[in-house]
Amino acid sequence: MTPVPSTSAPQKNRITELFGTDVPVVLGPFGGVSSVELTAAVSDGGGLGSYGLYGYGADAIRTTAAQLRKATPKPFALNLWVPTGDETTEIPQTDFEHYVQALKPYFDEVGLPLPEMPDRYMPDFDEQVAATLEARPAVVSFVFGVPAPDLVEAAHRRGIVLVGTATTVDEAVALEAGGVDAVVASGSESGGHRVSFLKPAEESLVGTFALVPQVADAVSIPVIAAGGIVDRRGYAAARALGADAVQVGSAFLATRESAAVPAYRDILHSPAAQETVLTRTLSGRLARGIPNRIITELSLTAGTAPFPVQNWLTGRFRPEAAAQENTALMSLWAGQAASLIRHDAAADVLAELLAGGPVL
Repeated sequence: MTPVPSTSAPQKNRITELFGTDVPVVLGPFGGVSSVELTAAVSDGGGLGSYGLYGYGADAIRTTAAQLRKATPKPFALNLWVPTGDETTEIPQTDFEHYVQALKPYFDEVGLPLPEMPDRYMPDFDEQVAATLEARPAVVSFVFGVPAPDLVEAAHRRGIVLVGTATTVDEAVALEAGGVDAVVASGSESGGHRVSFLKPAEESLVGTFALVPQVADAVSIPVIAAGGIVDRRGYAAARALGADAVQVGSAFLATRESAAVPAYRDILHSPAAQETVLTRTLSGRLARGIPNRIITELSLTAGTAPFPVQNWLTGRFRPEAAAQENTALMSLWAGQAASLIRHDAAADVLAELLAGGPVL
């Protein structure tokens, strides 16, 4: 892939110096719909491209990192989910069969057989960490917790910058104390999973523009604002409130460089993007997305499996639903400002954000 030159004048500050980028814009990492093309496009455009590694084993991480290095000479981030300790790693066979049967209509609809119980529902986190550190990306970002001290030390020894994600001020303070180099202040407007870890997600729903200035006052490390930021107005507002950078998900997800199928991108560009809901039905953890038939139906069903069992189960048919562009059975993660999306190219999204101008 030929690198795309930066489309925006540099806007240097302490976070661009930390990341080695030209502009203070970070691509939100997507679990399941990250793409090498989009990550590289954001990095080549002067920002920090990010790639979500949820569900990736060690070999897939190594392959992805190699593909990213081939696609862009610029810095990029790899993103990991920190185990919270409340994951359900084993369930009885009878419970598994009960949860599978509850989802049978959706497997039937996309033409897939029911899955058998796996040996495990997620890759081993230590194996993920080892492969990620081996890949030596410029940045490793984390959600759902504080990385362990030995991980922080090992990353810093390799020259890797660490970024944590907070949904409350207390989480941001904990992340700084844990040794991360920057923190994402993720407001409740954000699409996808609510990545709270000190209190339940339902008790940590602080809006971006209430959260950002409080976090900026509470920590000394750089702050990255996330949630409800789609255009130059959101960029300028976040920077004025104390954010050193912004992290943007939905607007980039809607571009042709993303791994989202065309039908998903069409919904992000449609009036349907005006409404989002918080739900546990698709993964077992609270997440924000555009409501569709499966969310509605599963909301009426008792006994949704816990995380990560539910995420693994629905993850058996959601990719096939996406391949068939059956948006009724997909996870349509999106933030609350998705209806403001106007662009379908990553370079145009970058240009729009940065038109908010440098903030002194």
